[in-house]
Amino acid sequence: MKKFNDILMIEGIGSDSNIYIFDDVIVDTGTGENIEYVLNSLKKANLSPSDVSLIVNTHCHFDHVGGNRYFDSKLAIHEKDAPALETGDPIATVSYMFGRRVEPRKVDFKLTEGDKIHNFEVIHTPGHTIGGICLYDGETLISGDTVFADGGFGRYDIGGDIDMLRKSLERLSKLDVDYLLPGHGPAAHNGSEHVKMANKILNGIY
Repeated sequence: MKKFNDILMIEGIGSDSNIYIFDDVIVDTGTGENIEYVLNSLKKANLSPSDVSLIVNTHCHFDHVGGNRYFDSKLAIHEKDAPALETGDPIATVSYMFGRRVEPRKVDFKLTEGDKIHNFEVIHTPGHTIGGICLYDGETLISGDTVFADGGFGRYDIGGDIDMLRKSLERLSKLDVDYLLPGHGPAAHNGSEHVKMANKILNGIY
């Protein structure tokens, strides 16, 4: 486990996304296939699932939402990705790619651009999915599968759109990002440089 300011990072193992926890919020929950690892990580941080009152999913894919079922918490996701969770759509959630299914679940908060999660602002960043979001507090960017360290970015061929992704990366490249906390892979310091690199690579100008 690592900590960035007051944000706890549980690094994903197997197909799991990274998981981030701040205050009473958990951002993404992995597939749920490695729940003991997640629970043990929480325990090491003197936390338990009951300390989490809100799940925020950065998007609707199974490797980020499959673990939702282990948390008896309110659920938040962007309004455009919410129907996938409420119906358990195997295509939109790509659960079929994992040989699993997402149990339909009510979304309590359908997020939109500019909503606040404590000190973080919701930025709608479609491209990987139509309802992908990032969370930004003026210093740290929790980026889901929109952008990764070292110039990586999310694939757009499983319910996404390359033109939307280009616009999202262009927006993010204008932010002042110290810590980049992505959905997979390592976190990065000097996050702005990683985002700008991804923007250039996607546009073929790096």
